[in-house]
Amino acid sequence: MRQLLQSMSTPPQFHLPYPPPHLQIKAAKFARPGCKISRRDLAISGSTLPFLLATYFWPSQAQANSEETSTSISSPEADSVKNDCTNQPTTKRAFLDVSIDGEPAGRIIIGLYGDSTPFGSSRFTSLVTGAAGISYRRKEFVKIVPNYIQHGGIRSYGVDAELAKRTGSDLAADSLVLEWEAANKKCPGTKNIAGSLGIVIRDPAKPPPKLKVVARKGKLEIDEEEVGTDPNGTEFLIATKDSPELDASTLVVGKVVEGMDVVERISKVKTVQENTGSPYFRVAKLIGDKRAVVAERGFYRPYSKVIITNCGLID
Repeated sequence: MRQLLQSMSTPPQFHLPYPPPHLQIKAAKFARPGCKISRRDLAISGSTLPFLLATYFWPSQAQANSEETSTSISSPEADSVKNDCTNQPTTKRAFLDVSIDGEPAGRIIIGLYGDSTPFGSSRFTSLVTGAAGISYRRKEFVKIVPNYIQHGGIRSYGVDAELAKRTGSDLAADSLVLEWEAANKKCPGTKNIAGSLGIVIRDPAKPPPKLKVVARKGKLEIDEEEVGTDPNGTEFLIATKDSPELDASTLVVGKVVEGMDVVERISKVKTVQENTGSPYFRVAKLIGDKRAVVAERGFYRPYSKVIITNCGLID
């Protein structure tokens, strides 16, 4: 009795081969759309029902498998575009000597894409060599995120800005934005792959301009007030992992050809942990408290001083 109850509670499992020929006719009749089934056809034995169900479901399963296979296979054209975007020829090589808390950490050698991004490569070259009157020398890495490390670049105010004005250097990022738009049209895939170097040209987190009413010449007009500042096209970052989220804000101008171990060493420096999950931070962010904005800027800042001690071009 116990065995009988167990057999009734356990659902039957069928391991079905393809239906034999004498059942394929009945199965085909049931599988045809819009067919009428008589009582005689329904009065079949229980042993033939699994074969009919299998005949009905096998074609759809085979179609699904074929669609999945077709989607997983990429076209040769797509592969060639991806290779052209990620394996571009380099025209110049630059070096960055890095120290951590005063101790030499090693040298990073960058290959620049002078053919595909001429303006971005020229901007990076001028800041590496100091031809613009200012350079990356003695400047710090300001953010170490799990997927990339970011250098602070040149400030748009103070001594650096005055030196740039004296030499006629332009710190605007307008030309870089145009080059970034052209690169996105040519290479729609991920460009910030592991080892790539990109110049920060946009801030995706920047809020839209605020509308305010101002009085001009006795009339009320609606004016837009910019919130925050745009990057000046001197900050750069090196991706330690494939980071498609960076494609919306950076122009890739080169890649690391030597010294990726130095980049990995920098990425392991301890940083200020982000605290966006705190209810106090979320409330302060919601009400527009400036202290939340200041705290957010400090997330992922390294506790140690990571500085470029020397930089230039390699002949």
